Amino acid sequence: MKPFPTVAVPHKDIIEDRLTMDVFAANLWEVFKGRAPDEYQDPETFFKKTYQTQGLKNIIDITQKRLGGEGGDPVIQLQTPFGGGKTHTLIALYHKAKEMGAKTVVISGTALDPKDITIWEEMEGQLTGKVEKLEGNTSPGHEKIRSLLDDNQPVLILIDELLEYATKAAGVKVEGSNLASQLLAFMQELGEAVSTVAKAQVIVTLPSSHMEHFDEAAEALFTQLQKVFGRLEKIYTPVEDDEIYPVIRSRLFSTVDERDSSKIVNQFMDYAELENILPDNIDKSDYKHKFLKSYPFQPEVIDVLYKRWGSFPSFQRTRGVLRLLSLVVNSLKDSKNPIIRLSDFDLGYDEIKRELINFAGPEFDSIIASDITSSESGSKETDKKLGAAYLSYSFGTKISTTIFMYSFSGSQSGKHGASIREIKMSCADVDIPSAIISDAIGFLNDTLLYLHSRDGRYFIHREPNPKKAFISKKEGIKDEVVTNAEEDLLGSILGRKIFEVYKWPKRTNDIPDTKKLKLIVGKDPDRFEEFLESYGERPRIYKNTMIFLAPFESERHVFDDHVRGKIAWDLVLKDPLINLNQDQKKEIKEKVKNAEKDSKEYIRNLYRIVYVPTRDGLKDIDLGRHPYGMSTSVDNEIKERLKIDDELSDILAPLLIQKKYLSGKNYVETKNILDSFYKTPGEDRITSDNVLKTSIIEGVKQELFGLGVLTDGEIKCQKFGEKCTPYLQEEEIIIDSGICSQPQCPELTISFIKNQHLKLGEYVKTKEIFESLLKDCKEEEATNKLISAIKKGVQEGSFGIGQLVDGKPECQLFEEECYPTLLNSEIITRADLCKEETGDIKQYTTSSFKIKNLYLKDRDYITTKSIFKSELKDYDDKEVCSKLKDALVNGVKEGLFGLGDLNNGEPDCAFFKENSTPELYINEIIINPSICDGDSDVYKNIELEFEVPVDKVPDIIRMINFLKEPFDEVNAKTNFKITARNGDMPITDFERIKETFDQLNVKIIKEMKK
Repeated sequence: MKPFPTVAVPHKDIIEDRLTMDVFAANLWEVFKGRAPDEYQDPETFFKKTYQTQGLKNIIDITQKRLGGEGGDPVIQLQTPFGGGKTHTLIALYHKAKEMGAKTVVISGTALDPKDITIWEEMEGQLTGKVEKLEGNTSPGHEKIRSLLDDNQPVLILIDELLEYATKAAGVKVEGSNLASQLLAFMQELGEAVSTVAKAQVIVTLPSSHMEHFDEAAEALFTQLQKVFGRLEKIYTPVEDDEIYPVIRSRLFSTVDERDSSKIVNQFMDYAELENILPDNIDKSDYKHKFLKSYPFQPEVIDVLYKRWGSFPSFQRTRGVLRLLSLVVNSLKDSKNPIIRLSDFDLGYDEIKRELINFAGPEFDSIIASDITSSESGSKETDKKLGAAYLSYSFGTKISTTIFMYSFSGSQSGKHGASIREIKMSCADVDIPSAIISDAIGFLNDTLLYLHSRDGRYFIHREPNPKKAFISKKEGIKDEVVTNAEEDLLGSILGRKIFEVYKWPKRTNDIPDTKKLKLIVGKDPDRFEEFLESYGERPRIYKNTMIFLAPFESERHVFDDHVRGKIAWDLVLKDPLINLNQDQKKEIKEKVKNAEKDSKEYIRNLYRIVYVPTRDGLKDIDLGRHPYGMSTSVDNEIKERLKIDDELSDILAPLLIQKKYLSGKNYVETKNILDSFYKTPGEDRITSDNVLKTSIIEGVKQELFGLGVLTDGEIKCQKFGEKCTPYLQEEEIIIDSGICSQPQCPELTISFIKNQHLKLGEYVKTKEIFESLLKDCKEEEATNKLISAIKKGVQEGSFGIGQLVDGKPECQLFEEECYPTLLNSEIITRADLCKEETGDIKQYTTSSFKIKNLYLKDRDYITTKSIFKSELKDYDDKEVCSKLKDALVNGVKEGLFGLGDLNNGEPDCAFFKENSTPELYINEIIINPSICDGDSDVYKNIELEFEVPVDKVPDIIRMINFLKEPFDEVNAKTNFKITARNGDMPITDFERIKETFDQLNVKIIKEMKK
């Protein structure tokens, strides 16, 4: 859109800075005396710059008729507000009368001194050049006046500021009355006389309201004058409200390109409609019509000045608007703006500001500076807050300027301040969405000291808003209060699930020297090196467990300001001496609530620099600003960032372990690897021991290395290519895969068992065969192959299976199916020991092993009574009963089966792996071990109580660690009693011992010292 000065061209006097404000002070007397500026003195210039309103045209037509003897009103009163165009109209009539050749009489109440001359004397002097017939302080009477007018017609009498003359005349004594009373009589007589002279007319001006009166006496005179003229006059208003737009435009601009102005208005209207900011109290087409008439001014510019500022007693409506707008146009003569808005009033321009505060009050000089124009004002601060993209638009300054212009309402407006819609309309820019204005209003609401709002309308008031009290409270907040708030807020964002957290420690031994990962939150990073290197008076061991968090000092001011602001608003709200209305209370409560909600964001953005130990010292990592609305705790955020930066691991690749720790080595102790993680800065930092354990388990399974022990310098590989359980204890090692690689587990045949294990003896324990296989076979593979070979050999009769009974081998199963257990008492025997000899007296024998294989090989349970009956045959029943019970007791104790009852047809295991007393009754059963304990080879719960000397405590600790692998919960507690005699220990050393107990959270039950 084109700049407005190229579409609506201002008059030269406005553009060239030749304009003086007295140009707009129209003065009829000065025109009469020939001393007025060209704008008024020269008729051509005057009418060129004057928009002829309908009212002005009507009065001129009436005057022309009257002076031409064609009728028309003889007496006319012009009644408008001060500055409403009365004097301007009289000057127009003066020039027209001269143009018609009529005589004129000009009376100015402000120019004449009643003590020197009366109005009737001045009238005669102007018409005849001398004062004879109407001389004296007494009104001359109707006949003398008529005679004077009749002799000099056509004649036009223009009387301006009559009330002021009458007020002065009241102070001049005339015999028993005063000159004001004579003036009233004269005006009555003049009106009557003019009515009888065909080509004579009187036009007089009176104010439209009491605002321009001087005192009670003047009020009385005003009323009397109205009564005098009321009988004779016609009252005309030269300028109607809707005519003010072209009046202003004609006076300030020489030409307006209607085509270009129409394009600009149409484009602006389209934007305003799209943004939904058009005034809601006027039809769109009516508003557009007003805009076209007022262009380049937005209609609101003239409306606010004419109707709101025009309510000031001293603001001379049309004249005042012209004076102010001429200054505005001059200040914008080089502007690129397509229109002139209220927001374009430059309150930093001294003449504009002076013109406004002349009416608003001198106190607004400092208010304008404080809130709008100074470089430190809230408006300029808002300009910057909106960002670089909007800085050139100065929305903060424009909005506050608009609000200021709307803040002075008179009786005609019925409203106080400006709505958001009105503000948007007055600050609108077709290139920018109006939503940014709402954001700016929010910022201004937080920063301007004299901005108030009520019922959705914003205004500048001479009284400060609570912001001033807020600033005072804020300045009074001590640093220690902010520090306490900072400490509380830190606690709200620091979780404790990942790290042990230590906030603002003072001494190095405030931080335990343990393997636990620790987050140390400190204010002074310069001390972090001291905490890293020392634990009290000794060097710190577990350095790589130390992670530090420090503030980003560039955020310090922002954080402190937020905290002070939150506390200050809370103090304002609670201060009984501060008088707050309900709207203000509600607004401040909302501020406190929002500040509370945002506090975590501010403390997180302050504490964002993480330091971790490396080989070259502490390395800093900036977490950056916290994404808005993100709810992750700081410890979790630190963990995730350290993982991204490879500074923390909860997974270790087994290949990394192999290459880093076994390269060129046969083995390395697992405990040493673990210690390096915790002790050596720059080493891999792990979240727990389980990270290394998991890596070792996977590495062994993948055959990257083996797991075993170092015994007397000898490497023993125990696990390779299979599941393992590392404990990370002394002597436990991971071993180079080349050492642990084993030959293929051989096929296990019946002949191999006979030739290798039964060649030299009658029997061999199955467990011994199994252990010999482990040299070349994995445990699971050895188990499966051996059981398979034994079952097949027994069934084929190559050897038998049984137990050692009283130290002698007893073959219990032969040439039948069996189920080997590979337990300690189980044996395989030569076949000849299993064959019965003919003629020998048979004695009853049985065993727990035989019972399991014969009676539980394909069932879950069997009654002991049925076993007894099956075993009885030709044997003595007492002998069978006794030996069967013994076998059952041993079988239950060894875990080969359980003992119990049938309850409702279901087996109920009562005894398993413990002493029992079989009775062989009808419901008593032996039960498959899998039913009694799910897995016959495991214990679900263990409880041990024992006494142990101090030198064996490390072994017990290793055993406890061993228990932690298969059990989810392992609790171990012990009572220590330390007695130390016959020595000397300084009290300070003893205090260090007690300090150690405090750090370990161990309570001393009894203490004695002397």
